[in-house]
Amino acid sequence: MDERVLLVEDDPSIREIASLGLKEAGFRVTAAVDGREGLTRALHDPFDAIVLDVMLPSLDGFEVCREIRKQSRVPIVMLTARTDTLDVVVGLESGADDYVTKPFEMPELVARVRAVLRRAQAAPEETRLSVGLLEVDPAGFTARKDGKDLSLTATEFRLLLEMARRPGQVFTRELLLQRVWNYDYLGDSRLVDVAVQRLRAKLEEDPAHPRMIKTVRGVGYRLERP
Repeated sequence: MDERVLLVEDDPSIREIASLGLKEAGFRVTAAVDGREGLTRALHDPFDAIVLDVMLPSLDGFEVCREIRKQSRVPIVMLTARTDTLDVVVGLESGADDYVTKPFEMPELVARVRAVLRRAQAAPEETRLSVGLLEVDPAGFTARKDGKDLSLTATEFRLLLEMARRPGQVFTRELLLQRVWNYDYLGDSRLVDVAVQRLRAKLEEDPAHPRMIKTVRGVGYRLERP
């Protein structure tokens, strides 16, 4: 394993423990102590994944995440000290791929980082898929609607790809966690709900009244057939 991980954390003790644990797991770790330093390093150095604290001096983690997402699809795992649903939602809407709540155990953080890396490195070999006005290209990692490129994060793309493979099928949240996030455990259904909301915002004419990705109450989601 030779993946490079950027750790952005202002708390010295957490930074030291997380850095040591990630190094022991085989990652090459670079640490940044505040949001501005983290953003500069993220945009100018090649990293395979980023572990990003929410509460940071100079720039908070949400803003750092949004700025990174303007230029990069690098996998991002956010660290939050609160279990607030709002914190989780804002982090995911900023473009994070996953989150870990403080205090955390190192095996959980390592598992999350490995999971986002596996997803990022997976290379689908299937041909392009067409569903109505949608065209999804797994090899090119691109999606279009009515000929216009959709600016999707890696997680949003995998979510759309999974549903586009079987239009009309209802996907439970648990199934999507397994197939999109590679979680047999450690999963949180909020990941699915927020990712669907983000995807709808880029896909639907009126995200509040979606026509393409339908909610099946008490079950999950379905991409409508044309």
